[in-house]
Amino acid sequence: MTFDDKLLEIVAYTLPALITGGVAFVMMQKFYVSDESKRKYELLRENQKQALPIRLQAFERVVLLLERINPSQLLLRVAPTGKSKDDYATLLTHNIQTEFEHNLAQQIYLTAASWDIVLKAKNSTIQMIRKNALREDVADADKLREAILIELTEIEAPSSIAISYLKEELKRVF
Repeated sequence: MTFDDKLLEIVAYTLPALITGGVAFVMMQKFYVSDESKRKYELLRENQKQALPIRLQAFERVVLLLERINPSQLLLRVAPTGKSKDDYATLLTHNIQTEFEHNLAQQIYLTAASWDIVLKAKNSTIQMIRKNALREDVADADKLREAILIELTEIEAPSSIAISYLKEELKRVF
């Protein structure tokens, strides 16, 4: 037997073994990748299952915040302590800010767009109060309340708009 025959015999045995080994390697690689994606999917699903109730609770708390800073609700809940319209405007603004700070952590569970809407609703409500407090025809706290309520008959409250947006976003979650 010559060297060429021995080399041919070695190649004849080695080549099928290498092909079989390569196919086995590729199959095992695909199996591991598939198994890894399955594990990631299961972990993600489990996290979503645990996070969904927390997110729903955050939406509930933010809607409650928006209801509490709604000017019509706020004016009923927070009565003026004196006749000064500026003091009453400050009291209302402080009340809004306190409610907002109490629910500040909820932004973690909302999308950036939703939280931006909540911020805009809060700021618009404060702006509405301050704008009416600066009016010349508003003389005291009672007139300030009337002016804000009259404005609310003409436009929709910013918090109502924000609540509508949050409801639409919740529909997309489900």
